[in-house]
Amino acid sequence: MVCHHGVMGEPDSRAGDVPERTGDRLPPGQRLQRGWPVTHYGPVPRFRPERWEFRVFGATADGDKHCWNHEEFTALPYQTVVADLHCVTKFSMLDAEWGGVSAQTILSLAPPAPEATHVMVWAEYGYSANLRLADFADPRTIFATHRDGELLTAEHGFPLRLVVPRLYAWKGPKWVRGVEYMVADRRGFWEERGYHNIGDPWREQRYSYQEGPGDGPAL
Repeated sequence: MVCHHGVMGEPDSRAGDVPERTGDRLPPGQRLQRGWPVTHYGPVPRFRPERWEFRVFGATADGDKHCWNHEEFTALPYQTVVADLHCVTKFSMLDAEWGGVSAQTILSLAPPAPEATHVMVWAEYGYSANLRLADFADPRTIFATHRDGELLTAEHGFPLRLVVPRLYAWKGPKWVRGVEYMVADRRGFWEERGYHNIGDPWREQRYSYQEGPGDGPAL
């Protein structure tokens, strides 16, 4: 596998038609949150820019591993997305502006093989979250470095966290370090510990006991 440094460079029907009333924008069982609570498992990692690297590997189209150091990654095209954040602990934060690198940018620079169906997003300490490729490729999925124009704090995921607005927030890990393209689904950290494999907040897919046929690999 070769690391290349210096690279330049199912649809959500609600995405473009969000009701104006706040209550109508909250998925089932959620409550509106003022402020942004800190929620995560384990300690906050120390950021070492000289050692930091973002990797895309697994079932890539060219069979290679693609890597960016921190300087290279932050030089990628910057985009913003205004989107809600729905935590499985039942709070929702509305209309946050997330800034960073779109997942679609990563897909274009390091495309998956045609047979890829899922991704595993890897973060510090071996934490992982699995996603269907279609959810990862959604135009609003973003590797965020900023919220509301300000750099993320370490507690909220600096230097990089994934935001997947169409799914519960645990599907977007903090302190992301890479993406693995997969040709078959595999459960991530919380999905192995009783959380729903898909995690659609509008279907209130919180826990694995709610899964139906085809929702995920066997536990």
